[in-house]
Amino acid sequence: MLLATLLTAVVLNRLFFHLAAGLARRTGHPLALFLVDRLRLPSRLLVPLLALILVLPSLNLAAVAQASAEHLLTLVFIAALAWLATGVILASRDYLLTRYGNNGSDDYKARALETQLTVAVRIVVVLVVVVALAAMLMTFAAIRSLGMSILASAGIVGITVGFAAQRSIATLFAGLQIAVTQPIRINDVVLVEGEYGNIEEITLTYVVVKIWDQRRLLVPVTYFLEKPFQNWTRRSSELLGTVFFQADFSLPVERVRQQLHEILLASKKWDGRVWSLQVTNATERSIELRALMSASDAPSVWDLRCEVREKLLHFMLDTFPESLPKARAYLSSDRTD
Repeated sequence: MLLATLLTAVVLNRLFFHLAAGLARRTGHPLALFLVDRLRLPSRLLVPLLALILVLPSLNLAAVAQASAEHLLTLVFIAALAWLATGVILASRDYLLTRYGNNGSDDYKARALETQLTVAVRIVVVLVVVVALAAMLMTFAAIRSLGMSILASAGIVGITVGFAAQRSIATLFAGLQIAVTQPIRINDVVLVEGEYGNIEEITLTYVVVKIWDQRRLLVPVTYFLEKPFQNWTRRSSELLGTVFFQADFSLPVERVRQQLHEILLASKKWDGRVWSLQVTNATERSIELRALMSASDAPSVWDLRCEVREKLLHFMLDTFPESLPKARAYLSSDRTD
């Protein structure tokens, strides 16, 4: 009877999800597709458990054996329900990210939603796990009998734990504050501790920064509330970049300015917003030129700066080699003849 029940439950579950997956694909609704994908595994445990719970009274087991079996099935059933609830939460998150997700590096609202969902889902999943563990523990009679005494001493225990875990609690509240105020968001470009990278993950206790060379910098969440840092995409990902040159006084600046504009017009990295070439300094030996340009995001502005620097150097070497920085020396002789 047990084998027949389990086999029937497994077959019915597979048949149901086969039909549900086909229906979800035909309708094309993202939420249905995510639910089918997320609930397939927990249902493989939950449906056979339900079948076993239904047929258990008809097995005519001994009282002790039946009580132990019912207790064990109850524990596993609670865990399976928690798994199923987690699947629903994750499917809802995937649907919201698909519908309102980040479609570009400058999608401010999408990155804000992704950050809030990431933190909120972690909190809800932790609550589901805690409730499931509490429900499993309450199935034991000995623990239920200790409930009143535990509640009576909860105040003293809470104060003790609060002092002992003060820093941890502050870190958790910092994670919640970041989720609400959002000084950083997923995929934000930041400069932290002299390292340039993107916000890859935000948890309740730490933030993972993916550095440009694929290293990961783990930073406590309290860092972003207590110390200054640079966020290059706080409101927009658009940035300005500069390239500096040293040249001789004889350099025709207007000709170099025209060449800079031609380079920018031919470049796919330039967004067309800002450009200029100015003499920003002059010393006794050379002048300083600053080329200013704009791009849509940090990687583009970096590539554009390198491209402009390389092409302007080639232009100056080929067209005005005599205008490169040089040291002048005047030689005089004391001889009158």
